[in-house]
Amino acid sequence: MRERQIPKPGGSGKVRRLGIPTVADRVVQAALKLVLEPIFEADFKPVSYGFRPKRRAQDAIAEIHHFGSRGYQWVLDADIAACFDEIDHVALMDRVRARIKDKRVLALVKAFLKAGVLTELGDRENTHTGTPQGGILSPLLANIALSVLDERLHGSWEGGGTMSTEYRRARLRARGLPTWRVVRYADDFVVLVNGTEQHTEALREDIARVLAPMGLRLSPAKTRIVHLSEGFDFLGFRIQWRRKRGTNKWHVYTFIGARPIRALKAKIRALTPRTSQQNLEYVLTRLNLIMHGWANYFRHAVAKNTFSMLDNFAWWRIIRMLRERHRWRWRDVRRKFTMPTGQWLPITAGTTELRKIAAIPVTRYRWRATTIPAPWPA
Repeated sequence: MRERQIPKPGGSGKVRRLGIPTVADRVVQAALKLVLEPIFEADFKPVSYGFRPKRRAQDAIAEIHHFGSRGYQWVLDADIAACFDEIDHVALMDRVRARIKDKRVLALVKAFLKAGVLTELGDRENTHTGTPQGGILSPLLANIALSVLDERLHGSWEGGGTMSTEYRRARLRARGLPTWRVVRYADDFVVLVNGTEQHTEALREDIARVLAPMGLRLSPAKTRIVHLSEGFDFLGFRIQWRRKRGTNKWHVYTFIGARPIRALKAKIRALTPRTSQQNLEYVLTRLNLIMHGWANYFRHAVAKNTFSMLDNFAWWRIIRMLRERHRWRWRDVRRKFTMPTGQWLPITAGTTELRKIAAIPVTRYRWRATTIPAPWPA
């Protein structure tokens, strides 16, 4: 595999190493995925949402919203240090062998894990741990490895378990014992706890013990315990327990996180520098694609005001770019882009118009629970 390094989001200066397989390897990996995925999908728990068919990030957020509204107000906001780089190959292959007996398939999986990478400097490096990001098979293998966490934390919710019914959960709480719910999206996960901060701390230690045999560990700097009233970020969303304005009722709200807003603004700025001579129709087309793709992801959050703010931000960026390009005075801008009523006109070029993301309906995404359809018929 050929290595490519890309910057991690957030402007930290750190890079993410991708292993890009050859075309032939991608074909084989895709074929392997077709064989392996239906088998392991039958084992995966319903609390895992990342890189699984018919599941999406919004399902994970909706589950957090559901349980956060029902007393699960302590949160273990966890981060696995370098997850894709550190998964132990022996432990992972043991989990694959437990379900796959065909030695040819096992040999192919192991070959991809041990393929090594050709660095950007032209050096060859062996891969002793990890599932290289960039491969078609890597997300599935990571889910297989991390399913140890789902099995440990979700097992009690299944038939006959100590948390399998509301009555049993209430009995536990009556005895001063916690109940919890894990929500995982690939290597990002949170554990919601109906209990105390001490119960949540004990769960953190238990999780560390579960992950250790897979060669994984929690990042001490990024793993924290928070109360839902403090809020936390997950998959780009800001989830927080707040009092409803004008009432004494408290609700769980899902906002757009600060980091995605900064990232979108940076993309808008990059397309609209004041000295740009880029074709305006191209700029508008690119902005529409970027902004509407972003807004469609976040349209189930409390997003209306944020969408309007970003529309306004993009509009003014283009106006300043055009003003600099054409040497317009502000009176020229008002004459060209103001209606008789005083409202600003939309910016157009040819047949392309800067479309407002505030026009996208903001709707509640309901937790689908056990109604998520199975990707393969039983």
